[in-house]
Amino acid sequence: MLEQKLYERSDIDFTRSLIHGHGWAKLITAVPGSGPVVSHLPVILDPRHADTTVLGHLARQDAELHELGRHKCILVFEGPHGYISPSFYNHGPYVPTWNFVTAHLHGTPELLDADQAFETLRATVDHFESQRPEPWSLDTVEHYAQRIAPGVTAFRLSPTRIAGKAKLSQEKPYEVVESVIRALDHDHVHGNPALADAMRTALRK
Repeated sequence: MLEQKLYERSDIDFTRSLIHGHGWAKLITAVPGSGPVVSHLPVILDPRHADTTVLGHLARQDAELHELGRHKCILVFEGPHGYISPSFYNHGPYVPTWNFVTAHLHGTPELLDADQAFETLRATVDHFESQRPEPWSLDTVEHYAQRIAPGVTAFRLSPTRIAGKAKLSQEKPYEVVESVIRALDHDHVHGNPALADAMRTALRK
């Protein structure tokens, strides 16, 4: 990823907020002799840490493809993103672009034992159920969950490097950014309220 000072966002608050709200991540590992391996998986912040340490789990066969724990990897988190039409600007000349929010966490995963893995599964369910009016709990099917849990590999990652980026039209004049936000709020084709909200937040910083 091209890293540009204008768009750089690698602070803890930004990274934790992105992970908390967008926990469907990509795990990328360059396995020697095999090449890149990519998997998709749920990842949460480790509740025992106040930094950017995360917990994740994936199918054991997936983990074996990554040779998980033996190599450095990257976890990619994506926040709001979307197409920006030049018609949004009401100024010019401009060309189309794509605005986005992302963070790449670099590090080597630490594999967790069976008990820690089950706690990771429970914590993951609790995280994604937390906003439901009546959250479902893994404890309601604990015996079944314990039986299938060995098919999962869980890990902890304490990143050694974070590359965060929020490309949200910061290089444009204020009135142009406001015009883009209005378009994202109302456009019938490329409307994107979540991206508009991210741009509003960036404007306030």
